[in-house]
Amino acid sequence: MRFGNLAGRFVLRTDEGAVDVAAATNGLLPADPAEAYVRWDDVTAWAAALDPATLGPVVTKDFGLEALGPPSPRPRQVFALALNYADHAGESGLAAPAGPSVFTKFPTSVAGPFGTVALPSATVDWEVELVVVIGRPARHVAAADAWAHVAGVTVGQDLSDRVVQFADATPQFSLAKSFPGFSPLGPWLVTPDELGDPDDLELGCAVNGETVQAARTTEMVFRVPAIVAHLSRVLPLLPGDLVFTGTPAGVGALRTPPRFLAPGDVLTSWVTGVGEMRHVCTAPHETTSRDAHGGG
Repeated sequence: MRFGNLAGRFVLRTDEGAVDVAAATNGLLPADPAEAYVRWDDVTAWAAALDPATLGPVVTKDFGLEALGPPSPRPRQVFALALNYADHAGESGLAAPAGPSVFTKFPTSVAGPFGTVALPSATVDWEVELVVVIGRPARHVAAADAWAHVAGVTVGQDLSDRVVQFADATPQFSLAKSFPGFSPLGPWLVTPDELGDPDDLELGCAVNGETVQAARTTEMVFRVPAIVAHLSRVLPLLPGDLVFTGTPAGVGALRTPPRFLAPGDVLTSWVTGVGEMRHVCTAPHETTSRDAHGGG
């Protein structure tokens, strides 16, 4: 199943088009994408039993991709992992962590899969990631049961201002990665059963058509089941919560010379079988000459 946020309304993507979930169920299921995750069992049961012949006018056959918003627009919690690909740890000059290295991103950074992203400085870096959306409350979940608590996965970018991140002796991961628009998601939420092996997905990103990151999620140090189990041992995971699962090698700050996003750059991000995002970078509000370094 593929679900999305079309102009603020929760939709199911079918061969016929985008089915408005609330309209198709006469209001029995929510129109608000954020509320849909609270009713996830009801949503998926309805979608599994759907008869396309009964859809009628609740299907939008033609729509612009720019109308798609983030599949989970108002998560209560946003988690992210640092150094979760061995090759990215290596390019950072660090060993892979012994356990998941977790930080948080602030929900106000969540944005949709198409449009523009305003660069707050001249040192903004790309980080393509597979993003997990929680569908059922998870607390003390075993790794073997973790996927059952996941609504689905989507494409994400953990955009990062490297000067803010490493301005002081103590890195500021959360702040540097939470400017407005720094957590774009989409275009669709794809349920795990659609993916064959959800632990083996191809992801990558390109800047102006040049591929700068390419990997498979099998290269993660900690895969999705281990991440969900680890987080749920500490705190409850809630429907609609996001987990950015880490980025592979190829970030701009660790290139020689370092390379960052600039106004006019087109950033394309994808996960094969899930979808593709596209963002155009706009002029920074201010620039800085301080050196940027490191990855996350």
